[in-house]
Amino acid sequence: MNRIRTRNASTAGSPSGAGAGKRRVRSFTATRQDLTMLDTVARYHGFSKSATITSLVRREFWRLFPAGIRGIRPERGARVVMTGQAARGRGHAG
Repeated sequence: MNRIRTRNASTAGSPSGAGAGKRRVRSFTATRQDLTMLDTVARYHGFSKSATITSLVRREFWRLFPAGIRGIRPERGARVVMTGQAARGRGHAG
Protein backbone atom coordinates (compact mmCIF):
# COMPACT_ATOMS: atom_id res chain seq x y z
CA MET A 1 0.00 0.00 0.00
CA ASN A 2 1.14 3.52 -0.80
CA ARG A 3 0.08 6.64 1.04
CA ILE A 4 -0.70 9.78 -0.93
CA ARG A 5 -0.50 13.18 0.76
CA THR A 6 -2.06 16.20 -0.88
CA ARG A 7 -1.74 19.80 0.24
CA ASN A 8 -4.52 22.33 -0.20
CA ALA A 9 -4.23 26.01 0.70
CA SER A 10 -8.01 26.40 0.54
CA THR A 11 -9.82 27.52 3.66
CA ALA A 12 -13.23 26.46 2.37
CA GLY A 13 -15.33 25.12 5.16
CA SER A 14 -13.46 26.93 7.88
CA PRO A 15 -15.57 29.39 9.89
CA SER A 16 -15.01 33.06 9.01
CA GLY A 17 -11.97 32.18 6.91
CA ALA A 18 -10.16 31.03 10.05
CA GLY A 19 -6.86 29.47 9.22
CA ALA A 20 -6.42 31.56 6.09
CA GLY A 21 -3.10 30.74 4.50
CA LYS A 22 -2.69 27.46 6.41
CA ARG A 23 -2.49 24.23 4.49
CA ARG A 24 -4.60 21.18 5.12
CA VAL A 25 -2.92 17.84 4.61
CA ARG A 26 -5.12 15.04 3.34
CA SER A 27 -4.00 11.51 2.65
CA PHE A 28 -5.35 8.16 1.54
CA THR A 29 -3.97 4.67 1.18
CA ALA A 30 -3.98 2.91 -2.19
CA THR A 31 -2.35 -0.05 -3.86
CA ARG A 32 0.19 0.45 -6.62
CA GLN A 33 -2.49 -0.69 -9.10
CA ASP A 34 -4.99 1.87 -7.71
CA LEU A 35 -2.41 4.64 -8.17
CA THR A 36 -1.68 3.51 -11.72
CA MET A 37 -5.40 3.55 -12.53
CA LEU A 38 -5.77 7.01 -10.94
CA ASP A 39 -2.81 8.35 -12.91
CA THR A 40 -4.21 6.88 -16.15
CA VAL A 41 -7.68 8.38 -15.64
CA ALA A 42 -6.19 11.75 -14.66
CA ARG A 43 -3.99 11.85 -17.77
CA TYR A 44 -6.91 10.80 -19.99
CA HIS A 45 -9.03 13.73 -18.76
CA GLY A 46 -6.10 16.14 -18.50
CA PHE A 47 -6.67 16.64 -14.77
CA SER A 48 -4.39 16.40 -11.77
CA LYS A 49 -4.86 13.34 -9.58
CA SER A 50 -6.47 15.52 -6.92
CA ALA A 51 -8.94 17.02 -9.42
CA THR A 52 -9.75 13.54 -10.72
CA ILE A 53 -10.55 12.24 -7.23
CA THR A 54 -12.66 15.33 -6.48
CA SER A 55 -14.55 14.97 -9.76
CA LEU A 56 -15.30 11.30 -9.14
CA VAL A 57 -16.46 11.97 -5.57
CA ARG A 58 -18.76 14.77 -6.74
CA ARG A 59 -20.22 12.62 -9.50
CA GLU A 60 -20.90 9.76 -7.07
CA PHE A 61 -22.34 12.11 -4.43
CA TRP A 62 -24.86 13.64 -6.83
CA ARG A 63 -25.71 10.19 -8.21
CA LEU A 64 -26.52 8.96 -4.71
CA PHE A 65 -28.11 12.15 -3.37
CA PRO A 66 -29.62 14.06 -6.33
CA ALA A 67 -31.55 16.42 -4.03
CA GLY A 68 -28.51 16.92 -1.79
CA ILE A 69 -28.31 16.42 1.96
CA ARG A 70 -28.82 18.71 4.93
CA GLY A 71 -25.63 20.76 4.53
CA ILE A 72 -25.13 20.35 0.75
CA ARG A 73 -27.85 21.49 -1.63
CA PRO A 74 -27.90 21.56 -5.44
CA GLU A 75 -26.86 24.82 -7.10
CA ARG A 76 -29.68 27.28 -7.73
CA GLY A 77 -31.32 26.43 -11.06
CA ALA A 78 -29.97 22.87 -11.14
CA ARG A 79 -32.32 20.30 -12.60
CA VAL A 80 -32.92 17.55 -10.03
CA VAL A 81 -34.12 14.22 -11.45
CA MET A 82 -34.96 11.54 -8.90
CA THR A 83 -34.33 7.98 -10.15
CA GLY A 84 -33.65 4.58 -8.64
CA GLN A 85 -33.34 4.23 -4.87
CA ALA A 86 -33.26 8.00 -4.30
CA ALA A 87 -36.72 8.30 -5.90
CA ARG A 88 -38.04 5.62 -3.54
CA GLY A 89 -36.73 7.48 -0.50
CA ARG A 90 -33.75 5.26 0.22
CA GLY A 91 -30.14 6.25 0.50
CA HIS A 92 -30.83 9.81 1.63
CA ALA A 93 -28.73 10.89 4.63
CA GLY A 94 -30.24 14.33 5.11
